[in-house]
Amino acid sequence: MAAKQGIPASALRVLEEALGMDLTAAGDTAEAVAAEDAYYLEQVTITEASEDDYEYEEISDDNFSIPEGEEDLAKAIQMVQEQATDIQILEQKTVLPSKQPTPEVIEDFLCNFLIKMGMTRTLDCFQSEWYELIQKGVTELRDIGNVPDVYTQNMLLENENKNLKKDLKHYKQAADKAREDLLKTQKERDFHRMHHKRIVQEKNKLINDLKGLKLHYASYEPTIRVLHEKHQALLKQKMLTSLERDRAVGQISGLQATLKHMEIGHNYHASEIRVVPNSEKENAPEGPTQKGLREAREKNKCKTKIKANTKDSEFPTDMQPNPNLYLCKENIGPAKFDYKLNNIFRLHELPVSCIIMHPRKDILVTCGEDRLWKLVGLPKGNVLLTGFGHTDWLSNCCFHPSGNKLATSSGDTTVKLWDLSKGDCILTFEGHNHAVWSCTWHSCGDFVASSSLDTTSKIWDVNSERCRCTLYGHTDSVNSIEFFPCSNTLLTGSADKTLSVWDARTGNCEQSLYGHMHSINDATFTPRGHMIASCDACGVTKLWDFRKLLPIVSIDIGPSPGNEVNFDSSGRVLAQASGSGVIHLLDLKSGQIHKLMGHESEAHTVVFSHDGEYLFSGGSDGTVRTWS
Repeated sequence: MAAKQGIPASALRVLEEALGMDLTAAGDTAEAVAAEDAYYLEQVTITEASEDDYEYEEISDDNFSIPEGEEDLAKAIQMVQEQATDIQILEQKTVLPSKQPTPEVIEDFLCNFLIKMGMTRTLDCFQSEWYELIQKGVTELRDIGNVPDVYTQNMLLENENKNLKKDLKHYKQAADKAREDLLKTQKERDFHRMHHKRIVQEKNKLINDLKGLKLHYASYEPTIRVLHEKHQALLKQKMLTSLERDRAVGQISGLQATLKHMEIGHNYHASEIRVVPNSEKENAPEGPTQKGLREAREKNKCKTKIKANTKDSEFPTDMQPNPNLYLCKENIGPAKFDYKLNNIFRLHELPVSCIIMHPRKDILVTCGEDRLWKLVGLPKGNVLLTGFGHTDWLSNCCFHPSGNKLATSSGDTTVKLWDLSKGDCILTFEGHNHAVWSCTWHSCGDFVASSSLDTTSKIWDVNSERCRCTLYGHTDSVNSIEFFPCSNTLLTGSADKTLSVWDARTGNCEQSLYGHMHSINDATFTPRGHMIASCDACGVTKLWDFRKLLPIVSIDIGPSPGNEVNFDSSGRVLAQASGSGVIHLLDLKSGQIHKLMGHESEAHTVVFSHDGEYLFSGGSDGTVRTWS
């Protein structure tokens, strides 16, 4: 009879579980299990056995009943004792010994390994050969032993390692996802941050634009006021012109009527006029002819009086060309900026307000708030001459074109002319109502112009010793005045934030320049005269094209005020004396700004030497500093 050639998978799993739990028991059980699971071919003869051949053991049927007399007392006592014993046992806490883990035998280990790896065919072959050897008695289960703990631990560790690797993989995936979310969040944060910065920049730009518009709007008010004043002045001039025209028409008609009367009967009218008494002539109504004759007579008298005053100077009509034009073309050397503090001259007890260079010699003149001006020789700084005469501080001074005279302006409302050969005051101009800030000579030497705190400027005739013209138009203090080189044009800078260009012959304002937001402290021409530089009370320096009367550039060197500006002889370097004590040198070619640090207090004035090798500055400490 043939046995089964294969074992079902379910039977194998049941067998493996049985092997894992019961093979460590007694050897008889192991042999029985091994005998059960061995399959081989064997010829067996089965005979039927009769029931008569089996011998049964008879059991005696004894009576185990308890007698009635002993049943009550003995049984009750025994039951009570057993119950008490059971209660004591239940009340005691019995600690059961822990079951020691049974080590896995080798064959179970191998079968479990093959099942885990899915090697079913190898498992079938192993079980067939293994149990065949056991059936034949070649191998004993007891002699094989168990799998060492280290292998079991290794398997457990491997399983734990696999689980940990799975967890690590999940954690890595979670970390990668978190990293992606973090990068996305960071990008969103950077985007929002950039967007916020851009919005802040736009807000600041809008604020600055708004401030600029407000300042621009504020600058329109004085412009409108000046234009309104000019409009009123033009209306007055128009009215006066119309009155003069009517007067001229009346004079012409009167003269024509007079000529007609003279042709008809001149003698009669003349005798008739002579006979009229003076009282009647005064009370008699004046006709158009008499009125025209009287006005013409008065006009001729005025002309005669003006012609009789031969001391008045005439403004030159044929001006010589500016000599600085040729000097600037010849001066092709590099501009100098590396000035170093060379010497300090203490010339005044109070602040120095002005320094000017002699037009031909190495001499400079300083003015101070101690009411003195001093003529100083260079390079030693020795005082050659000291001028006394003003009763208040000196604000400015200017050399005569020949260099032998000096004009000074003062807070005592006067302008004085000095003869430098004697050191005496030769002329004093009085007419301003407040302090005089600045003065300048005409290139012909016959006129001096001055600007004052009373919002006016005046042109003085040196020969006739009187004011020839007063310039009206500024609405605040006129802080600076200067003649254009070799011309009859004047430039004024005012605290009303405007520059004005005047015709000295007529006293009319030809043009006004707007752009400064603060009071203008000083303005000057380049030596060639093609450009204007101005500085204001907040340190802003502006350059203007004088030919086009348009601004070129604006440079903010504030917030300290700019007190004075001056060009060097080449016109390529502009120096500014600042309220912070710093001398700023502006390179007009490159736009760079160089600083000279040396003043301990406010710097009021600055001027270059003729060759540009030296720079002189005056401060509020009464000293003059030499830079070379």
